[in-house]
Amino acid sequence: MPSLPVLICLALLTVLLAACQKPDAAGAKASAGATAASATAAAAPVLLLAPEDITTLQPSQLASGPVITGSVQPERRADLRAEVAAVVLQVLKENGEAVRAGDLLMRLDDTAIRDSLTSADEAVRAAQQAFDQSERQVQRLKTLQAQGMTSTQALEDAEVRGNNAQSDLVAAKARVVAARQQLARTNVRAPFDGVLSERKASVGDTVQIGKELIKVIDPHSLRFEGLVSADRLGELRTGQRVSFRINGYAQSDFYGKVRRIDAAANATTRQVALIVDFEDPATAPKVAGLFAEGRVETGSVQGLMVSEASLVRSGETAQVWRVDGKMLSKLEVKLGERDSRSGNVPVRSGLVAGDRILRNPGSALVNGQRIEFAAAAAPAALQGVPGPDPSPAKAMK
Repeated sequence: MPSLPVLICLALLTVLLAACQKPDAAGAKASAGATAASATAAAAPVLLLAPEDITTLQPSQLASGPVITGSVQPERRADLRAEVAAVVLQVLKENGEAVRAGDLLMRLDDTAIRDSLTSADEAVRAAQQAFDQSERQVQRLKTLQAQGMTSTQALEDAEVRGNNAQSDLVAAKARVVAARQQLARTNVRAPFDGVLSERKASVGDTVQIGKELIKVIDPHSLRFEGLVSADRLGELRTGQRVSFRINGYAQSDFYGKVRRIDAAANATTRQVALIVDFEDPATAPKVAGLFAEGRVETGSVQGLMVSEASLVRSGETAQVWRVDGKMLSKLEVKLGERDSRSGNVPVRSGLVAGDRILRNPGSALVNGQRIEFAAAAAPAALQGVPGPDPSPAKAMK
């Protein structure tokens, strides 16, 4: 039977042997994982990439500053409302039609107003006759008084009647003017040269005073009316350059300058309103109400930009597929705040200038997958065959 010292030595030797075997097992496991990944990449089909499937990153100028959102609105606009209660008889212009100042746009029923005007005219005629008669009576009494044939009281009474007749005449003329104004208000006319943007009444509608009838805008006076967070108010100045994009014109960049900054922030949203004039009014869209988003350029930095289509997002992380020679590598990148004007995202770390990444990576790519490059395809119209599939990753068997 072994002695106690021998048993202790055997136990220590067993422990040492187990400790030595654990790293070997972990290393074997990691090696097995790497081998499996290599086997997966080797088993994956070779990707055929065209030059248009790859983006080469180059430093670009990135504007920094507060984000501004809003819409394109005309500076000259008029909401024409009913000034009399009447029925719509005729609509002469439709939405989108150009109008000149003074053009008749809509006609309301004026029958009752014309009757009022006729009555007012008759009242003026009667008041004028009464006034003329009172004036003649005063003149006769003045002559008789000079001859001592009438009293002063009679003359004064005639003068009072003359003054009352004059007041009645003035009031009757005022009613005529009011009736003529009401008659003119049954004809809705364009206040300036522009475009009819919205019609809210049709033939046969009964409109009340204050009812909105037509909107007229001047498409040559469009401007960007935007909102900026009040937290960035200290960075804003009049005259600063603004770069922005407009819905419906996604491929065009627009530029303007801050004309006015409101003196008060909205109590609910804590945003401040800005008025931005287009640098080149000729390039401004001719449609009002379009959504616009951009940035007030308070500074600029050099950096790398990638499009959203090139990013593969997973929770809070983002990766790109980089072309390394003849294979693909999936890299994690750190991103900055998305540029609302261009839609691109600045890269803080993970990529350098000159790196080539997939423009629109697919979901079946494998890290380490082999790739091959195809020559740029000729235009489909010249080949007489349908053009190639624009998807970036095409597997070669």
